[in-house]
Amino acid sequence: MKKTVLLSLVVVALSLMLTGCLPGDGSYTPSKPAGFLSGIWHGWIAPISLIVELFNRNIRVYEPVNTGLWYDIGYCLAVSGGFGSLSFSLVRKRRYGNGER
Repeated sequence: MKKTVLLSLVVVALSLMLTGCLPGDGSYTPSKPAGFLSGIWHGWIAPISLIVELFNRNIRVYEPVNTGLWYDIGYCLAVSGGFGSLSFSLVRKRRYGNGER
């Protein structure tokens, strides 16, 4: 019982931390646009951003105030790295069973 409560608290705390700097929250200005590292972060939390966007129209999946190419590179690396490796591991498990080759 205590482990379940502790795990629930950890999940809630992590969720709040992850949503602390979502794209479109107004923290970026034209004088200080989102850069490469922000693009990586926004790519990692894209699924959470999509869910939050359903309830808050100000939040976006992609930050509109960005540096351009470097933000795009970071965002694409994070999205393809996170979701691409996840799908690759699922296909590999399905094909090879429990990790056996």
